[in-house]
Amino acid sequence: MTKSKIFFILSLFFIGGVAVASFYYPKILSSNSIYLLVVLALITLVVFWSNKKSVIFSLAFLFFLLGMFLVSGKLEKIKNLSEEEKNFSSEVMIAKEPVIKDKIQTLVLEPLTQTSNVHNGHSMSTLFLLNANVYEEYKYGEVLKINCELQRIKNFDNSFDYRMYLGKDGIFYECKKPEIERLNKNEGNGIYLTLLKIKNKFEENINKLIPAPESGLLIGLILGGSDQLSKNIKDNFSRTGMTHIVAVSGYNVTIIAEYLMILGIFLGLWRRQAFWFAVTGIILFVIITGLSASAVRAGIMGILLIWAMKNGRLANSENAILFSAGAMLLSNPLLLRWDIGFQLSFLATIGIVYFYPIAENYLIKNHKAFGITEILFLSISAQIFVLPIIMFNFGTLSLISLLANILILPIIPFTMLLGFVSALFGFIFEPVAIIFSWLAYLPLKYETLIINYLGSLKYASVEMKITWIGVAVWYIILVGIIIIVKNKNKEEL
Repeated sequence: MTKSKIFFILSLFFIGGVAVASFYYPKILSSNSIYLLVVLALITLVVFWSNKKSVIFSLAFLFFLLGMFLVSGKLEKIKNLSEEEKNFSSEVMIAKEPVIKDKIQTLVLEPLTQTSNVHNGHSMSTLFLLNANVYEEYKYGEVLKINCELQRIKNFDNSFDYRMYLGKDGIFYECKKPEIERLNKNEGNGIYLTLLKIKNKFEENINKLIPAPESGLLIGLILGGSDQLSKNIKDNFSRTGMTHIVAVSGYNVTIIAEYLMILGIFLGLWRRQAFWFAVTGIILFVIITGLSASAVRAGIMGILLIWAMKNGRLANSENAILFSAGAMLLSNPLLLRWDIGFQLSFLATIGIVYFYPIAENYLIKNHKAFGITEILFLSISAQIFVLPIIMFNFGTLSLISLLANILILPIIPFTMLLGFVSALFGFIFEPVAIIFSWLAYLPLKYETLIINYLGSLKYASVEMKITWIGVAVWYIILVGIIIIVKNKNKEEL
């Protein structure tokens, strides 16, 4: 067995261990059971050291248990958090950029001093939320002195685990009835502060140059998120299955990179130079978004995919994808279950890796149209793999998603390019920025008109929620199709 195959097996078992513990700990195995299994695996490894297959099996099982151990350790710590309300008084730092939504400004706060315990005997090291009014402008890194009542975050209903969604990022408490005193100090990271200023100025340039709702769409395309879109437009995005274009994902970054490579080659660069041109574009894109976790994850996935495309190894890039996913889960094992963005980004990337080569072999080679066919099938390959997760979490199925993607996706990269150049010239020379803003406005207007028209159709989408069994069956069928096609290709060779 090759080293590459061994690495694939170990990575897969580690991710499998994280998955099993995320959904079934402590229903199936307790912490003591995991320790016992680790001992048994180590004994097997030592006793059968001379047998390569036994060694690989033992190591794979140990990696599986490692994944379970990391998740169980995190969940045990969360379980031990106090549920009691506590009075809190301390200096805190705003740990993330404030989010304004529905006339509420949400701050994520980090205590700067040791505080009374909320960990049943341990000093508090968690982050917590504070909802402030929108009239006070708060910034990342700003130091405040607050008095409030700390309460454990509660779930609104049984359909969404809001507590664990925040808990995966270390946010477990909410500050109620706050008294806030501003201390006119800032202890944030200087580099990150600079990046946020660039991002906010970039956003300000877009809003100044392009009217709403097109400005909100462009901000979503470049910086990610749909906060600046109205509820009606967001609903139409959902009904047409186009929400993914305003989400920072590995799939979206791959499309951007694909067009950057095409642009680089069009400008006279060699393929290798065009690759580095695209990588530079991805890095710049991630920096402009403020180095958010989702953007960094998307950037890693996107670079891995275009690297595989450049070397003609897209179908054999499983190790790179599994390594990046494993590294993220090693850092934060709670992402797999409680971060839908991680699920969608990872599955979309897997879809491109396994399904796009099939489309390329049978459909794209003889039907290229200036990269449009490639972009379309990249989208379809990704959507096939994320669809069951969308139906499971959101309970909707768009019946016109394919049509919407065909009409809109091919021009999205050009829209982003024109919008990016327009906002960039807003820093340098406004008359040129105005010219590019008009050029960007035309495709933005087209895209909003198409999405609003299709989204207004009576049967644009239907409610269709599936269970985990349905999700499992969906992926079993997909795996079966991939295996059949691969076997057929081997027979033809």
